[in-house]
This record gives sequence, C-alpha cells and structure tokens, in this order.
Amino acid sequence: MPLDQTLVSHITDVVGPNGCLTEPGDIAPYLEEERGLFHGASALVVRPGSTEEVAAVVKLCAEFGVGVVPQGGNTGLCGGGVPAENGEEIILALGRMNTVRDIDATNFTMTAEAGCILADIQTKADAVDCLFPLSLGAEGSCQIGGNLATNAGGINVLRYGNARDLVLGLEVVLPDGRIWNGLRALGKDNTGFALKQLFVGSEGTLGIITAAVLKLFPSPRETETAFCALASLEDVTRLLSRSRALSGEAVTAFELVPRIGLEMCIAHINGVSDPLSEPHDWYTLIEFSTSRPEAGLRAGFESLLEEAFEEGIIVDAVIAESLDQTESLWRIRESLPEAQKFEGGSIKHDVSVPVSRVPEFIARGMETLRKTFPGVRPCPFGHVGDGNVHFNVTQPLGMDKETYLAQWENMNRIVHDIVMEMNGSISAEHGIGRLKVVEMEHYKDDVELDLMKTLKAALDPAGTMNPGKVVR
Repeated sequence: MPLDQTLVSHITDVVGPNGCLTEPGDIAPYLEEERGLFHGASALVVRPGSTEEVAAVVKLCAEFGVGVVPQGGNTGLCGGGVPAENGEEIILALGRMNTVRDIDATNFTMTAEAGCILADIQTKADAVDCLFPLSLGAEGSCQIGGNLATNAGGINVLRYGNARDLVLGLEVVLPDGRIWNGLRALGKDNTGFALKQLFVGSEGTLGIITAAVLKLFPSPRETETAFCALASLEDVTRLLSRSRALSGEAVTAFELVPRIGLEMCIAHINGVSDPLSEPHDWYTLIEFSTSRPEAGLRAGFESLLEEAFEEGIIVDAVIAESLDQTESLWRIRESLPEAQKFEGGSIKHDVSVPVSRVPEFIARGMETLRKTFPGVRPCPFGHVGDGNVHFNVTQPLGMDKETYLAQWENMNRIVHDIVMEMNGSISAEHGIGRLKVVEMEHYKDDVELDLMKTLKAALDPAGTMNPGKVVR
C-alpha cells in the first residue's frame, strides 16, 4: 500500500532527498534478510544522519500511525529487520550514523554511533591498544546498534559476556520521538532502574538505539590456539572444565566442531584442510589469551593438552605455531555456516542448555531426529563454552530442498521440547525477530509474557516500533 505522501514529504524535509530511498531497485536490498526466509515490502527507506533526525522521523511516524522498522547491517537471522509484506511500514537504516564520538583509553570506553561497523570498532579500539571483544562471523558488515538490539553473542562470550555485558550507556530514540540520553561511561551507576537493559535485546521494539558507550579491555599480549580431537562427545565438558581450572580463566573461546562439519568445510571452502592426520567424530577449538606480557601462556597451554591426552580426554591435537596457522584453524569454525549451504537445506536451531548438559542434549537430539526424519544429517556446532549449540540439521542426500524445509516447524518442536526439558533457551544469541514469535509464545511462562507485553504497551502504546517482532 502507498504511504501517505504528506508523511513522505515531511520526512524528506527532515533528512533531505539523499536521505530517502524510494526507487524499488534501491529499496530491494533492505527487504530480504540473510537466510531468505522473509521478504518484506516498503515504499520508503530513510537514512538519517543524526540522532535528531532519527527522533524527528520517529515522531512523524508516530503522528501518522506508521510502523518503523530499524535496520543496521541487515545480517540478522530471525527476520527482525525485515518489514511486513503489506508495505505499510518504513525502514529506518542507520548506516550513515557511523561516527566514533569518543575513545577514552584510560577509562577503557568508546562512545560509538549505532551505524558503526563492528570490525571498524574493533580496529579503533586496537589503535589505542585496547580490545573490544565482541566478535562474530558478520563483523565486517554488521553494525553495533543491531548487535546491541539483538544482544549478539559470538565467539568470546565465555570470557567477556554477551553484547549486554559490553555496554555501559545508551542513547535511545523513544517511540514518541523523545531522546533518552543515557550515555554514561560509568562502571557503577545505581540510581534506579537499569534502563539500558530494557533496550539491549529488545530488537527495536521499545526504542531505537542511536549510540552507545562500550566497554574496552586491555589488548591481549599472548594468544594460544589449538584444534583438538576428543575421545568422545562426553569429553567436551571435561576438557572445558579442565581448561578453565588450569588457565586461571584465560579461556577466551571454546568451540565444538563435528566431523561432518569439518568435511563440509573441506569440500566447499577454499583453504580448509584437515589439521590432523586421522579422522575423529568430534573436535574442539580452544583459545587462551592474556593481556600480561611474558605470562608464559604457552607452557600452561601445553600442560593442559598433555594432561588431557594422558587422561584420554583428547586423542590428538595441533597447536598453532603462527598467525597464519591460527587463522587457518579458525577458518574451519567460521566457515561452517557457509559450508552447509552447499549441502542443501539446513533447518537451524540456535539454542542453549546448561553447559554440563551439552553432550546429553546433542546426543539425544541427534538420536531423536535420525529416528523421526531418516537420512537427516545433524551438524551441531558452536560456543559450547557458554552452553550455546547451533543445532543445524542438513537435509538427506538426494531430497528436494523445499520438501525438506517444509518440516521446519515439526523439527523445531522436537528440538525445542528437548531444550526446554533441560531448562534451556530456544534462542541463545540470534534473537526472536519474526521467526520465533509463535515458538516463544508456546514456551514462555504466562507471567513472563505478560511482563513483556506490559513493557511494550507502556513504552510503545501505538505499536509503531518494529511491529510484529518479539511480542505481538
């Protein structure tokens, strides 16, 4: 449906003609998300250049009763940044707001606008000998506003926490167009409700994050990386516990890789080869790091692996001897999502369970799905150090992709039932978006859902902020 041209005219006055996209060819890249599961429609993409412009646009949309869909790098996996198919919403793309407003290396903070690319933030931090530890596969194109709005996870959560743990303050445009300036670079601020936490993880349904004060950390001086073959799946948690106990909490990342995933990467990703001489069912990619110079991290790392080998926890391992070798080992883990695309349809589950129950969950999930859907190829991998498993299931060889993907809801229910029996979560780090709204309503406690809806109604009574996402 066409937008009210009076609204379009007013928005154009705010952001200028160059801040509005109205041609279908220009709008098209903003309408489809990464997986291709959702394809929306919109007659207008607005690209504001400042927080004040965001506020003015949001206020106008509130007055006209038009929905606003905030969008960062459009790398989300649950449809949270895709408009509805009716074309009645505008897209508010924040990519022009990409200024780092301040870096305070003494305070270990950076104030960045929402449109800053994550990799650029990492580079800016590195230039002042600091680390911003949020790291994920899409970091070359995702934006920090979207990272915070979805409470992104990534490979370093075990050591540094989710995006929620890496932000001190926020600047947010509220649904009525007011600006909340909560850009406080304070480690301690106990003056009432922690309002920033309302907006982190809310996927733009309560307000639009326009800037943030981010936590920085000392840059690592030593890093050690190893690719280990496990004696059994059950040994993954034994190795994790041993790693944390012996390292003094130097474990930065602890990733699980199945043999089928490694084989997919070898087959489809240039530059990937088997790091070990013999095949094994399960592997872990372990990384230790420390900011202390000459800390002797290598000796402790080797001792850990030696002890794990002697106790039969691991059966083989390789330690990276150079930066190139480190990158080669990480390429295996980082290429897993891409490699699966070449094998046909993949039904995905971004779930978490208590760390101690990860092996039980994976084994039970694989057994149940193989019995229920003969021929499927489970490929569970991910950040098991924090209990997050990407329980992806590739279609049987020779099956039609669309026929397979039609089983998405049925397979979700089986996997998610097991997750919830283990007191886990059906969304560990990807959010809810459009994809999991119904699924979340099925599993969440009525009181919890009511609290979420009450917050939504209080802050966005007209329902114009990212309609149809997270809560309905």
